[in-house]
Amino acid sequence: MKRWKKIALTVGGLVVLLGGIVALKATQIGSLIGFSTAMEKAGMPPSPVATVVAVQAAWEETLKFTGSIRAVQGVTLTVELPGKVLRIGVENGAQVKQGDVLMELDTTQEQADLASAEAGLRLAKLNLDRNKGLLDKRIIAQSDYDSIAAIFDQEQAKTATIRATIAKKIIRAPFTGRVGIRTVNLGQTVRAGDELIPLHSSDPIYVEFSVPQTRLDSISVGQTIRVTTDGLKMPVVGLITAINPVVEEATRTARVQGTLENKEGLLLAGLFAEVEVVLPEKVDVVAVPISAVTTAAYGDSIFVIEENGDKLTARQQFVKLGRKRGDFVSVIKGLNSGDRVVSAGAFKLTNGAPVVVNDAMQPEASLAPTPVNR
Repeated sequence: MKRWKKIALTVGGLVVLLGGIVALKATQIGSLIGFSTAMEKAGMPPSPVATVVAVQAAWEETLKFTGSIRAVQGVTLTVELPGKVLRIGVENGAQVKQGDVLMELDTTQEQADLASAEAGLRLAKLNLDRNKGLLDKRIIAQSDYDSIAAIFDQEQAKTATIRATIAKKIIRAPFTGRVGIRTVNLGQTVRAGDELIPLHSSDPIYVEFSVPQTRLDSISVGQTIRVTTDGLKMPVVGLITAINPVVEEATRTARVQGTLENKEGLLLAGLFAEVEVVLPEKVDVVAVPISAVTTAAYGDSIFVIEENGDKLTARQQFVKLGRKRGDFVSVIKGLNSGDRVVSAGAFKLTNGAPVVVNDAMQPEASLAPTPVNR
């Protein structure tokens, strides 16, 4: 009997405790509902946002490729004849003009041979002139004079050969450009064919890139190109100057060459380059800053400002985006030109949220941004 009393008392206690908990939770829920109702009556405070007007714009059409910077003229100078490096007439990386002496090899032996050959040539010339008078007076035979004339020609050829040998040992710049880093030192003995120093013409300079055969109908000589490489703050503008008339069978692409100005020498041969070919036609688009777009798993959206009496609200509008250009993106579907959209502060908005416009917080946007203002 005592046992049943204990059980009854325990169950009663649990019922009383459970009833208290339920009453407490009911009171808390009632308070939350009352607070929510009061907030709805009072209204949520408006969120400050910056806005822009979606504009109709004519955007140029472009094609993008990758390529490489090439020197208009580039060569690594080599030596034709063996010898010792006697003089180096240029510093590494210097700008040189066509005909400038870059290096000289030792020509002591050739100079001595030349002096001997020139003396022999002078003697042969005197002998030829003397016998010419004798021939005119018919004192010597024509055959004797021809032999003397042949000796003069041989001496003349010998002298010319030695001068050509000396000239080959004086390394001159074949064209105007900039030299690289030499591979020989003063006093070093070089053999025929040894590399001496690279020379490249860098202004103007080429960019070469491959175009698929499906895009060749959009490419023509004279089109504007914009070239970007690492380290350049702004793209370099140039023109397409040549298109290879043969399509490579392995890749089904054709090589295209553009010419760029390079007065400051910032473009170096061998650099990787991004090439943008500007097409002649333009496309009408509705453009907004990229900062106006809210991206989520279920799609892209833009908040459009609507007037409700004396209040402004933000309506969430799902859109289909097109091409990007700089800090702007085109909207293919879901937005009209002239709509005012939120460009800053959209991350904190929900559909129908009240807003207050503060365009002083407007982010700067450009069609051609640079690292300075991006």
